[in-house]
Amino acid sequence: MKFTVEELKKATNAEIKGNLEGNFEISTDTRTIKKGDLYLPLKGANFDGESFCDRAIEAGAAGCFCTKDCCAEFSLKVPDTLKAYLQIANFARKKYNPIVVAITGSSGKTTTKEMVYSVLSEKFKTHKTFSNHNNEIGFCQTVLSMPEDTEVLIVEMGMRGFGEIELITKYAEPDFAIITNAGSAHIGRLGSLDNIAKAKCEITKYLKNTLIAQNNERIKRFADFEGEKIFYSINDVKIPEKRKGYSKFRYKGDEYELNVEGDYNIENSLSAIELGFKLGMSYEEIKPGLAKYHQIEKRWEIQDVGGYKIINDSYNANPESMKASVSTFLELYANPVVILGDMGELGENEIEFHRETGEFIGKKFQGKQAAFLTVGKLAKYIGDELSKYGFEVKHFNNNLETSRYILDNLHAGITIFLKASRAMRFEEIIENLKNNERV
Repeated sequence: MKFTVEELKKATNAEIKGNLEGNFEISTDTRTIKKGDLYLPLKGANFDGESFCDRAIEAGAAGCFCTKDCCAEFSLKVPDTLKAYLQIANFARKKYNPIVVAITGSSGKTTTKEMVYSVLSEKFKTHKTFSNHNNEIGFCQTVLSMPEDTEVLIVEMGMRGFGEIELITKYAEPDFAIITNAGSAHIGRLGSLDNIAKAKCEITKYLKNTLIAQNNERIKRFADFEGEKIFYSINDVKIPEKRKGYSKFRYKGDEYELNVEGDYNIENSLSAIELGFKLGMSYEEIKPGLAKYHQIEKRWEIQDVGGYKIINDSYNANPESMKASVSTFLELYANPVVILGDMGELGENEIEFHRETGEFIGKKFQGKQAAFLTVGKLAKYIGDELSKYGFEVKHFNNNLETSRYILDNLHAGITIFLKASRAMRFEEIIENLKNNERV
């Protein structure tokens, strides 16, 4: 997306040095900058992009944004480069004026974004946040990479503390917002479930039209929004058929299909259905869009490795997502092996959260033939609770020990499920099995 100098000055109120005419793209990375781009340096705790302005000019940049005097012959001086980046994104959002859909939640937001994209693409020219680039910088990248004829812009919004979602929402100015849930993810940073719900509900601060959210009492309490609110729940659904890789369900009198398993996926899809109807789509348009959705990397990713069938759902984990995904796996697979790792950022009650997760799974599936492997100091507490309900549990300190046990003790043909926070790096287990790692 290109801008004139006049547009950039209008967006950021920058002080201009030098003369430059034409249309320019914005780049924040000297490694990928193209000749003729304008370099906008960002700053972080351990880096200052402004110190690379000379490198940007050497690479062909036409000029630089800066907060102080700059080596470039042409520069746009602003008090804060990140704020300028956000202002430019907001300028583009208003200039091209797509319908903006904002999505957040403790879990399921990336999956929901992909489902919404799959549905809305049946009717609209739709652009979305790439992968999980859901912070303020990712928001700017999303907006500035959208085609100029985009009709619907889908923005995923993540957060690690208060004020982050509000900041993105201020510049996104969403027409519609979706909150998938408000669970215990990041409770170590925010301190309570109420605070998590408050932080998620910041998405309504600058919301123009409709909030679509899980039927959650905390969300209802803290969603300070006077516009239309639509709440959905898995309890509103009838599920006549579910099997490996497939779900059929009825919602508000209509039948839909998903080519994935899991009640939590069905619940996430309800927001896409509701949004589709709000945007004037017909059932005949929404149904095939939903059926075209497929799982994304490390979210229920199925692969055959060394004779084992591996289901990798280790992109991230919190108590709610672990309970939901493990329940789905145990319901659908015979003689399963479940590998569970530590869940991060759960605060001072992290041990209790792990114990409660183990108790939930143990109580719900007591008597089912299943084996559990736990990895890490905190996951051991999950295993301790599972053992009380008669399950076979083996505990390991690291991924290499776990891999050795699988190779030495588990026969080919079994299905193994992986669930943990990203910090556990469970992809190492998969790589070890691929390499038949026994040393």
